[in-house]
Amino acid sequence: MSDHPRPLPPELFEALEARRERLGPLASRILYFETIGSTNDVASGFAQEGGHEGTVVIADAQTAGRGRRGRVWFSPPSAGLYVSVVLAPGRARLSPERATALLTLSAGVALSEAVEQVTGLAPAIKWPNDLLVGRRKLAGILAEGVASTAAVGLQAVVLGYGINVMAAAYPPALASMITSLETELGRGIDRAALCAESIASLAARYDDLLSGRYDAILDAWRARAFGSRGAKVEWDTPSGVRHGITEGIDDMGALLVRSTGSVERIVAGEVRWGLHAAGN
Repeated sequence: MSDHPRPLPPELFEALEARRERLGPLASRILYFETIGSTNDVASGFAQEGGHEGTVVIADAQTAGRGRRGRVWFSPPSAGLYVSVVLAPGRARLSPERATALLTLSAGVALSEAVEQVTGLAPAIKWPNDLLVGRRKLAGILAEGVASTAAVGLQAVVLGYGINVMAAAYPPALASMITSLETELGRGIDRAALCAESIASLAARYDDLLSGRYDAILDAWRARAFGSRGAKVEWDTPSGVRHGITEGIDDMGALLVRSTGSVERIVAGEVRWGLHAAGN
């Protein structure tokens, strides 16, 4: 495992420089590793020590990548994008819960936009943090709060994301559930351009968040989250499994589900998705 940052690969440096004016406060410092445990762990440690907002951690491979609820994120060398960014959404003067929810939605929109810009493929967003092609997962997002830092002065959030770029020998339990850009498109992808574009797109949507343009984020998310309305879902409650049909999200980023005549707000936990109610 590489414990120390390495120089940026030339193609990634050039791709970032080409988008420098669009990066805003992001990529103010970039730490690049060939192999580390988790980009989120490194970014979190940096934030706890007073690291600057906008710091980006990138790895060519992860040995302990993770997603929501402690799941493993399969991160083989050179096969995907593994990126984490230190942010301070508390500057938007939102509650920590709403700031994190809107940040996750912002990231979903940004990644979908970046993939479309670089490849022409427009993945759908699944609440709260996945990008899909059909019913297979292309990318995931993980936002984790970090204790306040001296440099930022506010609660920091580390936003990590992984995008499957190349086909890989996925574990059997995952093979039927995930996909990659090269699998879907049948051609190679400029990974450096996609990485740089993902950061630039995230910077634009993060600016929307900090500037109070919440409707721009929510409207863009709804336009790309085709399953946020009319999909069959189930979720666990203390009284047992509930079933319902999705009715979109509210302005707080909660998933709305109609169940037994009333609309439930789901803000966290595990939601299991079925087919669209219309049979699509």
